[in-house]
Amino acid sequence: MELQQLLSEIKNFCEDRDWDQYHNPKDLAIGISTEAAELLDLFRFKNGEEITQTMFEKREHIEDELADVLFFVLRFAQMNDIDIKVALENKLKKNAMKYPADKVKGINKKYNEY
Repeated sequence: MELQQLLSEIKNFCEDRDWDQYHNPKDLAIGISTEAAELLDLFRFKNGEEITQTMFEKREHIEDELADVLFFVLRFAQMNDIDIKVALENKLKKNAMKYPADKVKGINKKYNEY
């Protein structure tokens, strides 16, 4: 499914339920954070082997939480006239300048630490 189709389906889904009234920037940002926290909670206090096991045993739950995060991100963009594709492309360009491959390849430090 293409991005524009996803955005359209989310818009229709929400409009069919009269949810526009609840989807202001603050509440959508809260939704992004809440759903990301629910995804994170699935991995809390797990070591490498337990993470692998969780990925296998709770895959559907993980997919649901990840989809919830994406839903809120796309809904935020749709409700606030943000071209998420352009925003991502712009951010990747900025990150390419902050993290040039020849300087950071294989390094997981923040741009001000290398």
